Amino acid sequence: MANIESLNLSGCYNLTDNGLGHAFVQEISSLRALNLSLCKQITDSSLGRIAQYLKGLEVLELGGCSNITNTGLLLIAWGLQRLKSLNLRSCRHLSDVGIGHLAGMTRSAAEGCLGLEQLTLQDCQKLTDLSLKHISRGLTGLRLLNLSFCGGISDAGLLHLSHMGSLRSLNLRSCDNISDTGIMHLAMGSLRLSGLDVSFCDKVGDQSLAYIAQGLDGLKSLSLCSCHISDDGINRMVRQMHGLRTLNIGQCVRITDKGLELIAEHLSQLTGIDLYGCTRITKRGLERITQLPCLKVLNLGLWQMTDSEKVRIALISPGGGAYAHPAHWVLVENSLNYKEEKNEISSSSKETQGPDMKQVAIPDTIHEGLTKADKSLGALWTPQLNYAIVSDHTK
Repeated sequence: MANIESLNLSGCYNLTDNGLGHAFVQEISSLRALNLSLCKQITDSSLGRIAQYLKGLEVLELGGCSNITNTGLLLIAWGLQRLKSLNLRSCRHLSDVGIGHLAGMTRSAAEGCLGLEQLTLQDCQKLTDLSLKHISRGLTGLRLLNLSFCGGISDAGLLHLSHMGSLRSLNLRSCDNISDTGIMHLAMGSLRLSGLDVSFCDKVGDQSLAYIAQGLDGLKSLSLCSCHISDDGINRMVRQMHGLRTLNIGQCVRITDKGLELIAEHLSQLTGIDLYGCTRITKRGLERITQLPCLKVLNLGLWQMTDSEKVRIALISPGGGAYAHPAHWVLVENSLNYKEEKNEISSSSKETQGPDMKQVAIPDTIHEGLTKADKSLGALWTPQLNYAIVSDHTK
């Protein structure tokens, strides 16, 4: 293993500290990436060995390693100063103390991982606003921060993040205590975000869209699924968001054709929009959206279409692209992809052939809707939603 640069052990459920100890008995200076996701028997003991022998590590994946504690983060902060990306998804024993270690708040014991650029804390339920204070003070070079499903985060915590000039992507999905006030804090700071996700934040409404237009108008991607927004909020936002490329407003049931018309009029650079579960839109609004010149993907799950309206529809691929003939369209019905990590679940499907379309083999998938009641799945599963319209520009 003298020259190994990347080691992937994800999903090795039977791997123990003892087994990993046999692999790491001396320094391996070449190793840059280590993936231990879902190695549920791994504990802080293994992190001690990693910190001792893998000091050149830049990427460490520990998602689902549920036995890791704050002590393990102290060991990482002591030995892995070159770390750039750290995934701690669903490590539910971690608290503000551990984040403090990473951010260099206990320098008498550990320097911290001050060069971190990507930090995933999804579903770390014990974290509070104090963790965000530590992050803002110590991890000033952070570019991506995932706090989805962190129920202890509130509006006050976002005030700490609002001046992190390096931050480009912030995920607050299903953070139930985030409201319009928190979005105001973000917008009034000095952030230069390109991606923001506040989907399933019940307290986010139209006022947030006004704040976003005022202070976060550089966004390229905005996700607002199941937020309490309406056409009025869309009207207050779109006039300032000319660079927006992706807009996800699935399950925003107050959006009507008027909102779609505003989007079509002002967001000319839009390449993708999610309208899954937007049950108040009609053919009129849909026709306006499909006239967007750059549009490649339009999700339309749960929208009631007649047979004559089922046109120009193709299945979104798990990787985000599309299966479509360059000049034609194909319809796949009742399709929903779920993806866990990089493993897709699918079976075979039926297809409807369009004019001059040759036979195309397209996988069918499990048809289930990810609703608010299904939020618990979000920590493990990412939905790839039903129908999609894919433009002629698709390659």
